[in-house]
Amino acid sequence: MLKFKFLLWMMTRLMQRAVKTQPACAKHVAGKNLEFQIQTQDKNGRYFRIKDGKVSSFVGLTKAPKFTMTFKNAAKGFEILSAKDGKEAFLAALRDEDLVISGDFVEVMWFQRLTEYLQPGK
Repeated sequence: MLKFKFLLWMMTRLMQRAVKTQPACAKHVAGKNLEFQIQTQDKNGRYFRIKDGKVSSFVGLTKAPKFTMTFKNAAKGFEILSAKDGKEAFLAALRDEDLVISGDFVEVMWFQRLTEYLQPGK
């Protein structure tokens, strides 16, 4: 569980750095108002807020996220979110039901685009 929680916290820092250092990423989040969460089936997780061109996150869960990514457990969440072949791992997790997504899929796709800025060399 600790590695999963640390990874979610670190994702926030990586998104914040990308917004500050990559003009294309800053443009991607500009004007966006979004709250979403990443959690485990037993309701441990973190919620993220994109607002006014800034990224922030908070321990726990929010009441009205635009979308939720729910992993079977913390170990699976860590494995999938830290996979080198992120898109393939994500799709396999959906197929195997290690990941369930609920909410607005358009926003999920927007978030997937945002995570591309976190990759080295972007």
